[in-house]
Amino acid sequence: MDVNYELYKVFYHVARTLSFSEASKLLFISQSAVSQSIKVLEKKLGQSLFLRSTKRVQLTPEGEILFKHIEPAMNLIRQGENQLLEANTLNGGQLRIAASDTICRYFLVPYLNKFHRDHPNVHIKVTNSTSIDCAHLLETGQVDFVIINFPNSGLSNVNNIRAIKEFQDVFVANAKYFPLQDKTLELRELLNYPIMMLDRKSTTSEFLHSLFQKSQLDLVPEIELSSNDLLIDLARIGLGIAFVPDFCIPEGERELFVLKLAETLPSRKLVVAYNESLPISQAAKQFMDIL
Repeated sequence: MDVNYELYKVFYHVARTLSFSEASKLLFISQSAVSQSIKVLEKKLGQSLFLRSTKRVQLTPEGEILFKHIEPAMNLIRQGENQLLEANTLNGGQLRIAASDTICRYFLVPYLNKFHRDHPNVHIKVTNSTSIDCAHLLETGQVDFVIINFPNSGLSNVNNIRAIKEFQDVFVANAKYFPLQDKTLELRELLNYPIMMLDRKSTTSEFLHSLFQKSQLDLVPEIELSSNDLLIDLARIGLGIAFVPDFCIPEGERELFVLKLAETLPSRKLVVAYNESLPISQAAKQFMDIL
């Protein structure tokens, strides 16, 4: 089928912004030209790609299918252009990383600092998302690599995974509200207390629910949040027992203690993952070597 690349380019921007006017600004063409391009593409494909109304633009089911294929293709083209422009040097170009908020704060910052000092002309773009969503960003070519928790259900299609740090998850509480320092608790006994943890979109939630299920226990957390820092803050004021990675607990922490468990929890890993089928820039290679 003979479809001009420019038509797909217009489709991509309209689908991403869900706005004909925003797409026209990004493409530096008139809104009528955007509309005409979409009509031509729909005619060539024999499918309606957008549902248009006076207030909003939506993708049709057919448009959703096309966008899933066009988005990684556009990202791949952009990545190739950037690599040609930087000409395999570290005097320019872009480094695109995705990592969770926790990993960025407690692990990644020193490495970003070192890389920026060594290569100040490389533009660094860091995207914050859950470890599962980071894997999706990698799969669609929106980032060069990701630094995420492992195991990770989102990495099913990625083979290039390097372990860079092992860590342990722990339950922490304030002894003033939960005087359990001298007790060794089984997982089933923890169900008698308010458990606070990351929400269901996280690998940490997947991990903890899986542990309880293996012991044929049904975990119903009292509080689910998207921030380990906030979980620690709430544990300090006695709202519950928080489940967090050990590297999140500040050095010299005085208010919280780590609960003793009868069961030994398996450790997890921080990993760097990249897609071997996509070109890797010099900047990305250099940063991964630092890690």
